[in-house]
Amino acid sequence: MPLEMNREVFITCAVTGAGDTTGKSGHVPITPKEIADSAIDAARAGAAVVHCHVRNPETGAAARNLELYREVTDRIRSADVDVVLNLTAGMGGDLVFGNVEAPFPYNPDGTDMAGATERVAHVGDCLPEICTLDCGTMNFSLGDYVMTNTPSMLREMARQMTALGVRPEIEAFDTGHLWFAKQLVEEGLIEDPVLIQLCMGIPWGAPDDLNTFMAMVNNVPKSWTFSAFSIGRNALAYPAAAVLAGGNVRVGLEDNLYAGKGQLATNAQLVEKAVGVIEGMGAKIIGPDAVREKLKLVKR
Repeated sequence: MPLEMNREVFITCAVTGAGDTTGKSGHVPITPKEIADSAIDAARAGAAVVHCHVRNPETGAAARNLELYREVTDRIRSADVDVVLNLTAGMGGDLVFGNVEAPFPYNPDGTDMAGATERVAHVGDCLPEICTLDCGTMNFSLGDYVMTNTPSMLREMARQMTALGVRPEIEAFDTGHLWFAKQLVEEGLIEDPVLIQLCMGIPWGAPDDLNTFMAMVNNVPKSWTFSAFSIGRNALAYPAAAVLAGGNVRVGLEDNLYAGKGQLATNAQLVEKAVGVIEGMGAKIIGPDAVREKLKLVKR
């Protein structure tokens, strides 16, 4: 399949994530104010969309607290810069087994399992324009941790998101996730226009080599809108790959902590890097209003 470069690109900034990164960089935001401020700075730098998790303000650990989501949402919406808000709905599917000889009882340290309604509760409370839907189960990183998203769970979460008028952003970590996403669309649980994020290089999903990336791209229906990113050392190269393949761009401290070798970055600096790559390729950066029109989003 020939490359079809995207000439009008939007940038998503993944502001903080849920990973154990707060001890590795002082730029990773933790409190609602820090998360919102970092998201606002990213928007000023050129991000049309900000993707937000929340963290326990005391420990920095991943959280699902409604009050934290509400504070982040209110702070971003009251800012003097416009941006599309994208909240995660990936929390609540974390399962850590006991060990290789005795998987049960599961390990409570790191396990966080919740039902569909609880996993989407903050989406109903905050009504972001977009929320994520991790479209499959996979071994994630090392040890005995599994990211769990069963077909029944995904169907119900997609149904609730669509009923709320919030656009799901399908997060696909491998080709099977794309396959199931198509099934959700076929069943009418996700409506057009369909938005998908290709998540590359996460152990043990799809590796971020170009052959695998293009296999993912070639499985995205023509009518869908996609973005792509990779984590770690290839994160700064993926804006070019995504645009050349016809997609949009995601950067941010959820995926990568560095602006260069040994140079810890802020979210705004990573967005600025992406802007330079995209414009250097001859493409145009589009803003939040153009994204809303493209994806038929409801601004709150």
